[in-house]
Amino acid sequence: MKNTSSYILSIVRLSAIFIILCGVVYPLASTAIAQVLMPSQANGSLLKNSAGQVIGSELIGQNFTNPALFHGRVSSIDYKAEASGSNNYGPSNTDMLKRTSDFIAQWKLDNPQVPVNQLPIDLVTNSGSGLDPDISPASAIVQVPRISSLTGLSSDKLEQLIQSHTEGRELGLFGEERVNVLKLNKALFELSAK
Repeated sequence: MKNTSSYILSIVRLSAIFIILCGVVYPLASTAIAQVLMPSQANGSLLKNSAGQVIGSELIGQNFTNPALFHGRVSSIDYKAEASGSNNYGPSNTDMLKRTSDFIAQWKLDNPQVPVNQLPIDLVTNSGSGLDPDISPASAIVQVPRISSLTGLSSDKLEQLIQSHTEGRELGLFGEERVNVLKLNKALFELSAK
């Protein structure tokens, strides 16, 4: 009987030690290290406007509906971060075909200067997470005529803005060149305000 109670006491002590180490010490240490080494990323990579108000995270796409702004990729989850994921529709799925044809019809209305055959595929499809904040540089360039006509900014100025916000491949090898839509729209807003 004494052996069993000493085993139980050892198990309780060991459990308490691991609860304190894994449930308190480790999370606090991780949080402290992240806040010191990379505070912006640890706090969600939030972007603020010139008034200091948070306008979003550079890691999560947003639904920009204002035609004078750059638009990102479509999202099958309506850009809800808590619902990250994709419905993985196949190319013959009727819901996906309807969503795609609706998007193309809207594109024709909003961008009459750009033919549909010049529409980059990443503007028509959503990413695996449904929250991709980036588009290809080509997807930003095809939106220039619409934005130029609505803002009065020259096409050259908008293309320079896109070029200055184009990020390269990770480590020069992985992924594709991309443009963060929130950062680009923030810069566009600041440029328009001048």
